[in-house]
Amino acid sequence: MKTQTRLLLVPLTLAVALAACKPATPPADAAPAAIATEAAADVAPIAVASGTYVIDPKHTMVLASWNHFGFSNPSINFGDVAGSIVYNADDVSASSVEVTLPVSGISALAAEFHDHLSSANWLDAAQFPTATFKSTSVAANGANKLTVTGDLTVKGTTKPVTLDVTLNGAGEHPMTKRPTVGFDATATVLRSDFGLGNYAPAVSDEVDLRITTEASVAAE
Repeated sequence: MKTQTRLLLVPLTLAVALAACKPATPPADAAPAAIATEAAADVAPIAVASGTYVIDPKHTMVLASWNHFGFSNPSINFGDVAGSIVYNADDVSASSVEVTLPVSGISALAAEFHDHLSSANWLDAAQFPTATFKSTSVAANGANKLTVTGDLTVKGTTKPVTLDVTLNGAGEHPMTKRPTVGFDATATVLRSDFGLGNYAPAVSDEVDLRITTEASVAAE
């Protein structure tokens, strides 16, 4: 009888040992977070050389999108962007961004819509020909991620805006042979904060900003 008991205990002991060695399966609702954490850990950090990078307007877009009476989601592009990015690789918090967006550079596809947005009822390009952004803080926020907070001035009104920034790449530009960096960024602003609240909320007060840019160290 004792022998039979010992024989029964052997497979039970093996099963317990194997169960102890097997990694625990996370709950189903925790799986996405775990996967995201592992994916973030696998992202290789991009090395950016310290320096002052001049924004390339030919490869920079600042898209503003909103909802129009629930029917459409139009976008406009602020082109001819000028500005610079000062990057400090040793102390990211010492980095900074300054950008000027001329209202005359708006691309609204239809000329009539461009004139409409440039009028005194909206951006009032005659009195306020530019919009500007000047950073007040820059912070690292994970691998190749930055949080940039700054002052956005539109139509003479200045409000704080936070940009969620992703570093796309850095290195020698294959054509110019100059050190170059590329970023994408997103933010959401309320147009009513800048005196542009006409027809809200039927036309959404929230405006989504999507930015992509390249910037290179100036040629000597």
